[in-house]
Amino acid sequence: MLLFCIIKLFFLGISESLAEDKDGCLICHRYPGLVQIDSSTRFQPLHIDEEKFMQSPHGQGGCRQCHQAVVKVPHTGASQVDCFKECHQEDKEDIQAETNAMKYIHKFEQSYIEQINDASVCGVCHKLYPHSRNNLVRAFINMHTGFLHCEVCHLKRDKFNQLIYDWSEKENTVFHGRPFGTFFNPKSHQGDVATNSISRIDVFSMEKGRKQPVRNPQDLEKAKIFLSVEKQLSKSDRKQKLDEFHKNTGRKEISMACNECHSGKSILDYHQLGFNKEKAGYLKNINIKGLVTKYEVFYFPHLFGN
Repeated sequence: MLLFCIIKLFFLGISESLAEDKDGCLICHRYPGLVQIDSSTRFQPLHIDEEKFMQSPHGQGGCRQCHQAVVKVPHTGASQVDCFKECHQEDKEDIQAETNAMKYIHKFEQSYIEQINDASVCGVCHKLYPHSRNNLVRAFINMHTGFLHCEVCHLKRDKFNQLIYDWSEKENTVFHGRPFGTFFNPKSHQGDVATNSISRIDVFSMEKGRKQPVRNPQDLEKAKIFLSVEKQLSKSDRKQKLDEFHKNTGRKEISMACNECHSGKSILDYHQLGFNKEKAGYLKNINIKGLVTKYEVFYFPHLFGN
C-alpha cells in the first residue's frame, strides 16, 4: 500500500498535455536540457519535445514499443532498439544503409544548450555539462545548466555573512532546438526578444550594503593561465592551485542538494525571483524529486494499460 501511494503521488504531477504519453516517459524526458554524458568529450541529449514527437512518423506509437528494454531507472545502455523486429521489415536495407540513422532519430525533438558565453570561472576547466558520476541523477543535474549558475549549489555558504539569490545579467547562449530558460529580466518584465539570450539564477553576497557577485573576476584570468601551464606544474603545485580555486566550492549529497531548492524550506525565494504562486509551488514540490532522492533503482509500474 505504501509503495502504491508513493507511485500515485509521483504521477499526480503529470499535466494534461502528456495524455498521449502512454508509457509515462515524458515525466522525465519532457525537460529541455536533459543531458547524459557519454564520454569526456561527448554527451547524449535526452529531451523529447512532445509536440514535435507527436508530429513525427513515430508519434502515434508508445515509446516502449521501440524501447522495449527500458523497464527501470537508470536505463543507461538499454535504449537500443530493433527497428526490424516488428516494423520496417520491407525497408530494412534502406535504413541499414544509413548507418547513423538511429543515432539521430530524435534529433529534431531535442533542446539543449550548446554554448553559454558567461565568463564563468568554472567553465574554464569544466565542460558545459560536467556531471557524470551518478548514473541515476546525472542527466537531471546537468539540466540545471540552463537555469542556475554553479555557485548556487556548489558554495560553502558558511563563509559568507549574507547571501542573495537573484538573476544574472543577460548571457548570450547558443541552443539546439527550442530555446528554454528565462529571458532577461523576469522580475521587471523587460524581456529580450532575441532567442539567444537567457538569464540564470546566481548568488551574490552583501558587502557594505551593496550586492556583490560571489565570483571574483580576477579568478577568471588566473584560471586561464593555470589551464595553459597545468601540465608543467608539479603535483603539489597543481593541488595548491586547485585548492585555491575551490576554496569556496562545496559538494553535497544529491538528496540534500535537491531539497535545498525544491522544498518548503528552499534557499530560493521564488516569489522574490518573479515566479507566480502556481509556478513557485511547482518548483518547491516538483514530482520528479522523489525519484531522484528516494530510489537507487526505480521500476516502472504498469499504470497506463497493458
